[in-house]
Amino acid sequence: MRLVASDLDGTIVGPDNRISDRTVRAFRNCVRAGIDVVFVTGRPPRWLGPLSDSLGHEGTVICSNGAITYDLGAGRVLKAHALSLPDLFAAAAIIRGLYPAVRFAAETVDGFHLGPGFLDPGVELPGAVVPAPLESSLTESDTVVKFLARVDGTSPDEFLRTVGPAVAHLVSATHSAPRVAMLEMSLHGLNKSVTLADYAASRDIDPADVVAFGDMPNDVQMLQWAGCGYAMASGHPAARAAADRVAPAFADDGVAQVLEDLLRRL
Repeated sequence: MRLVASDLDGTIVGPDNRISDRTVRAFRNCVRAGIDVVFVTGRPPRWLGPLSDSLGHEGTVICSNGAITYDLGAGRVLKAHALSLPDLFAAAAIIRGLYPAVRFAAETVDGFHLGPGFLDPGVELPGAVVPAPLESSLTESDTVVKFLARVDGTSPDEFLRTVGPAVAHLVSATHSAPRVAMLEMSLHGLNKSVTLADYAASRDIDPADVVAFGDMPNDVQMLQWAGCGYAMASGHPAARAAADRVAPAFADDGVAQVLEDLLRRL
């Protein structure tokens, strides 16, 4: 084990946006043992508070499902994989044809663009964001790293099953919300495993020496790529099917349990 790669939400971060003390100790012990640690999340860089506040992590974080490589200590983007606006708008048209009531949003390196109705009523708008159709708010100067689609009246899995194949020639689609039908779309061919593989290669680390943890469909490729992929027992069936092994549930500090065991074997 030379590299530990872990998802955040549902894997080590709970609904309260906290990381347990036991999990913090496990990751710090990995670092003390000379093991590289990288976090691989669907979150954008501006939502990495738990890593800096709880863990004191200052290393690399792979954000936005692989679209951004971020240096948390320096607070800067190292690399970004942008969606082209023509592909984004073409995908939007296809999705709207399938689900006329769909709402859209876009995440950029610098912020967030919200289409009308994307957020639930009463939810506070992030920063100074003013909802507007993406066709009018996005420009070629925006580095779009994630395109979001949300709809009511269906499940996240059904939404992905319907939309994913229809837009597969334009974008890579996945989801990470257990109950909200919201799709996360990135540059065609991009996912967490692609950027993690680049990160590992830059450190001359073979996939066989990587242990990865995840819990949702956006973790599937990463769990398959790693030499040993652990899905959370509390995670999505697709993640469990893709993984080599199942870690105890999030509520039981599953990642910490596995890391403690692996460290004992070193």
